[in-house]
Amino acid sequence: MDVHSTNYTLSSYVFEEDKHFATVKLSPETDSVLSYVKRIRREYGDDVDVITGYEAGCLGYTLYKDLKKNDVECIIVAPTSLPKQKAGEIKTDKRDARKIAQCLATGNYKTVYVPDNHDDEIRQYIRMRDDHKLALKKVKQQILSFCLRNGYKYTQGKNKFTKKHLKWLRDLQMPHLLKTILEEYLISYDYYSLRIEQMDSRIEEFAKEERYKQNCEKLCCLSGMSTHKALCHIVETSDFSRFRKADAYSAYIGTVPGEDSSSDKVKRLGLTKTGNAHLRTLDIEAAHAIGRTTKKKSKALIQRQSLCSPEVINYCDKANERMRKIYVDISLRKNKQVAACAVARELSCFIWGLMTDHIS
Repeated sequence: MDVHSTNYTLSSYVFEEDKHFATVKLSPETDSVLSYVKRIRREYGDDVDVITGYEAGCLGYTLYKDLKKNDVECIIVAPTSLPKQKAGEIKTDKRDARKIAQCLATGNYKTVYVPDNHDDEIRQYIRMRDDHKLALKKVKQQILSFCLRNGYKYTQGKNKFTKKHLKWLRDLQMPHLLKTILEEYLISYDYYSLRIEQMDSRIEEFAKEERYKQNCEKLCCLSGMSTHKALCHIVETSDFSRFRKADAYSAYIGTVPGEDSSSDKVKRLGLTKTGNAHLRTLDIEAAHAIGRTTKKKSKALIQRQSLCSPEVINYCDKANERMRKIYVDISLRKNKQVAACAVARELSCFIWGLMTDHIS
């Protein structure tokens, strides 16, 4: 199935006969797919195995869950596992549907893990919170740009949006209309700041639920990991045991380097950036935070670690020291961005180790 919000394009493939058939465009409804499946069963017999699948995209897990409720086997296919488009080939919904059907028949695909409803709901709540964070960042940029282009420069310190900076903004003397514009910007700033604070409190409550509490406490023993980041890793990944090794989890997040090698020539590329972009962003942020730490533990980290066993604390202390050294070393040789990418890869491996009890 090649699915869009406006239509579904369905195509069938029989492995034994190596043929495509019944390629049609239908309305974007589950009932349309169920009617199509019934038609296939009538033609090939009720005992035939029918496997449906579609590429991960805008529909999320909705169609998958609806088909499962009606006892129709469904698979969400990872886009990176589908065959690449051939040179000169025109991309159409019909070709995409046939390509997916053939992959399902031959088994030449990777599936997207489908979390349970509770994990999915919290995952979407956290993503909503992060959308608000992006909106707040945009408002901050707009306020700074507005002040700059009107000749108002803050000279009382380097850090912006501190209590001192906000007081300076609110006390600025401007012409009436400009003052009104700034006040409107500050209203948006206050709104998003308050909403994010409220959402973070709700996320703290989620993290204290029995199913998440222990794992959140473990992850928070790592430097750069807040409750928000820890819970996000748990609900986005759900089942860490589906990754056989730590580097497989790093590849899922997209923090492993690409490679373009030929013969004896080995050429390393940048991060693959495949997989979960949301977790990759959080790990890069955490990596920069790790780079700002020192050998001495902060009071906040000591408090977070007090909730865990000595074995977990020892594992995390070694991990924190290793990541900090990597960040410093690469920053001196290259730059902070490259260092953050390297530390993010290490961090994802240590997270996998904690969640799968590979801490010996």
